[in-house]
Parts: sequence; C-alpha cells; structure tokens
Amino acid sequence: MDYKKVYEEWLNSPYFDEETKAELRGIARDENEIRERFYAELEFGTAGLRGIIGAGTNRMNVYTVRKATQGLANYIAKVNGQSRGVAIAYDSRHMSPEFADVAALCLAANGIKAYVFESLRPTPELSFAVRQLHCIAGINITASHNPPEYNGYKVYWEDGAQITPPHDTGIMAEVKAVTDYAKVYTMDKKEAEEKGLYQVIGKDIDDPYIEALKSQVIHQDAIDAEKDQLKIVYTPLHGTGNIPARRVLKELGFTNVYVVKEQELPDGDFPTVSYPNPEADEAFTLGLKLAKEIDADLVLATDPDADRLGVRVKDKDGVYHTLTGNMSGCLLEEYELSQRKAAAGSLPEDGAVVSTIVTTNMAGTIAKAYGLRFIEVLTGFKYIGQQILGFEQSGKGTYLFGFEESYGCLIGTHARDKDAIVATMALCEAAAYYKTQGKTLWDAMIDMYEKYGYYKDDIQSITLKGIEGLEKIQSILETLRKNPPKEIGGYQVTSARDYKLDTIRNMATGEITETGLPKSNVLYYDLTDDAWLCVRPSGTEPKVKFYYGVKGTSLADADEKSKALGEKVLEMIHQML
Repeated sequence: MDYKKVYEEWLNSPYFDEETKAELRGIARDENEIRERFYAELEFGTAGLRGIIGAGTNRMNVYTVRKATQGLANYIAKVNGQSRGVAIAYDSRHMSPEFADVAALCLAANGIKAYVFESLRPTPELSFAVRQLHCIAGINITASHNPPEYNGYKVYWEDGAQITPPHDTGIMAEVKAVTDYAKVYTMDKKEAEEKGLYQVIGKDIDDPYIEALKSQVIHQDAIDAEKDQLKIVYTPLHGTGNIPARRVLKELGFTNVYVVKEQELPDGDFPTVSYPNPEADEAFTLGLKLAKEIDADLVLATDPDADRLGVRVKDKDGVYHTLTGNMSGCLLEEYELSQRKAAAGSLPEDGAVVSTIVTTNMAGTIAKAYGLRFIEVLTGFKYIGQQILGFEQSGKGTYLFGFEESYGCLIGTHARDKDAIVATMALCEAAAYYKTQGKTLWDAMIDMYEKYGYYKDDIQSITLKGIEGLEKIQSILETLRKNPPKEIGGYQVTSARDYKLDTIRNMATGEITETGLPKSNVLYYDLTDDAWLCVRPSGTEPKVKFYYGVKGTSLADADEKSKALGEKVLEMIHQML
C-alpha cells in the first residue's frame, strides 16, 4: 500500500469531509505520522475494530467505521438476515455516539433496521438486546479499558455472543472486500427514521434486562436483613455502569451504596486514571479513600463498558484485600453453586461450569466438588457464550456459571458476554449473605482456600516490538512446540497441549490425543502438584504472555511458589531470545 498516494487521495477526494482534510493537512510535514495513519487498513479481526481515533485508513473514524459496517451488511445479506435488524450500543468514549449513528445509517441504507440505544449502555445489555429484539447481529462501540485516545467496534451475532466461526471469518472477508470508501452506503437520519429503519431503544430494553438480573438473586432474605448495614463503594470509572449498577442495587433494597463522585459521570478523557482498567491499582485509589472514610465492606469498580469488575474486600481487621479475576470468579462460583444447591436441594444433573484454559485450576476443582461437568474453552468469553448456545441447541447441558481470569463472569443466560452489572449484584448479595453468618467476603475466600487448596495464579508478559519482535515471539513458540520442556521450575510436565496442532501429549507414555478445541497458536503445560503454564501471543499487542498457576498450603506458601515459578518461566524464555 502506497501510503503517500492514499494520503493524497484522502486530501483531494470530494468524498472526505473538510474537517478530516484539515486534520490531515496538519500532519503534512510529519512523514512518520502520515505513514502510521496510511500504511495499512485498520484491521477487522475476530473482535472487530480497535484503534486510535483520527483521520486515516489505520485509524478509527467515521469512514473506517462505515466501511466495516458495509462489510457486515453484505454478510448479513448473504445469510438473508436483513429483515431481523441489528442492535447498536456505545460507551462513554470520544466519538462513540457518532460512530454508533454512522453504523446505523449505513445499515439503514442497506435496508437493515438499526435499533440504537438512546444513550450509553453496558456491553452485557447490548448482548441482551440482540436476543430480546431477535436481531441477526449487534454492534458495540467501545474500546473497553484502552487509553482515552482509542475506540473500538465489536460485532455480536444472533445468539448475543461476539462472533465466532464461521461468522467471524465470513464477516472479516466481506469487510476486506470493501475497498472503495466512496461506494459505501449511507442515508439521511430523518429519512431512515421515516422509513422505520432507525429506531431508538432504551427503557424497553433496560427494564427487562434489570428484571433478568434480579431473577438470579438467591438470598433476598439476606439482603433484607443486611441492606441497611452493608456499606458498598462503587465506581463506574467514568463509564456505562453507573445507572444500571445503582439501579439494580437500589431495587434489591441496598441503602448504603456510595458512588465515587469524581468518577461518577461519563467522560471519554477518563481524567482520574491513566487508563480505565479495574485490574490496575490506580482505578481504586479514590474508591479506597472513600471506603476508609465510611468503613465500607467492599469496593467495586466496573470498566467503561461494564463487562469486567474489579473488587476490594475488607477483612475483620479493617484491611482491604485485592481480589484478582480468578479469586472473585471462584468466590462467586462457590457462592452460586453452594447456595443454589442449598435452595433447590440439588443441582441439575447435566449442570456445567465453563471457563477458559488460562483461568485458575480452582474453577474446575470447585465444579467437580459439586459433581458438575467442567468445560474449558479457548481464551475469550465468546467461547463461553458458544457453549451456552450449544446447550440450547442440543437440549443437553445446563449452564450454571462461567468466568475467565480477566475479571469477567456471567451468572444466568440473559447475556452471552461478561456482565459486570450482574457480578456487582451477586457480590453484594454474597456479602450480605456471609454477613448474616458473621463473616466477611474475605472470610469466605479463606474458607474456600481451606476447603479446596490455596490456588495462586499470575501472568507475565514480554513485549517484543517491530517485525523482529514478532519473529522472536514466533521463534519462542516454535522452539517450545518442537521441544516441549520435561520440567519447569521444579515441576514435572505431565502433559503438553498444542492448540495449533490440536494435540495433547502424555509426557510419560508419549500417547497423543486431540484437544477438541478450535486451532489456536497456544501452548499449555499441565504440571505436577496442580501447577500449570500457558504460553500465547497477545492478539492485540506485540507481546508474548505467560499464564501460570500453583497450589500452596497457605497464602504465604502459594505466594512463594508462584513467585518462584514466574522467575523460572522468565529465565527459560530469556534463554531463547
């Protein structure tokens, strides 16, 4: 791609607006910036688009969004789904409402009805809306927890999950086939409304969504008993969670919900954090300050599109502990399974818990303790959504819980993506229930460790930039692929899984079986003593990631073992560089 030629085309074509051209004239003397913006098309991958906002083919702007939507519209036409429409939601980021409208009017011009939320909404509500309205697809304008200069475009299919095969590759091919920006369709908004091709949605989806969440409550009695005593600090981190999270807690009866004022209102600059990630400690600085002032029981933070939840819980000594995604996921899994079993007398015989291969081994241990099927899928919540669809289509299997290590879980089947609003509700319910037992959530966490073992999981990554970096990442994976290690950090490798080759090698016998999962460039090592290691390249950054887990006899022992394994893994990788 001749980036200079494309740059000139954007400057001179009557198709592009004056504001875009003015932005491009402003970089006329910056060769590097021109190249960055035009050396490639912004890639439409399996998760859609994600990029820096700005003019150019390699940026998020009205033209790249419209082009992607035309490709989606062409695919919808291929599968004869035009009559069913597409639901569209957006978050608090810069240009999100504009991109939502651009997508809607492109669909409308293709004869496909767009259902557009009146204002910002969480990701899980978009997933819910797709199924509630019987749409063929959904579009969510969000860049999740990326820095403020980013935005993104995620596509969902009719089951409410992000696109999976064959639809992902089909849509990607159609987007790639749209090469002429000027031949992309759009229409006037007023005309689209008059023709019934642009419909605003809001309360008609909000109300059933909130009711669906409330139907998951097990212990309203515990909430009623503790609603005036339990103190909750909540921050939406300038995103979409503020209204729905507060609404569901209020309707359940919680009276002491304190919102972090500085982070309450939507703001695409995310002024109180460097980037709005509930995994980062800085996301909790203001929340913890407020929590200590009012002596709160727990502190909750949702990311901008409210699909992930960060958690801090207070122990009986007044110390606040961080719960990782693995810890909060397991805490909710244990709560949901134990209390559903207690309430109903038993759990469904075909009940299942679904998790990803890089999530803690504790998830499977808990599921098996309740006699449930435990299913592992590839990284990405869409694969958990895919399992729910499979249960529905086959009539075999009851979804009971699913989560992944990156702070995302789903209780219920109202959505097919991570839902931080239902997780917020469930954690507050669990806190109320344990409070009636004279326990904190931290006590419940320790009880669980004592019952199942002190599992500790962590992640490390090495950034290797540029073409050379990508080659090194591939070289690391190929070296491990050809010569699977027999021992890692003092643990014996019991089996080596290669998801690219679809093989599981028993290291003792040499026997090879299939993984049963889609092909992916991921390596996984089962180790002795319930330890494990997984190596995978990042799908969004020039990184190779190392996920690993250990099982200890105490918190201190698990910490020590985890640190030692992490150091050995990095040592092993550095020897390959």
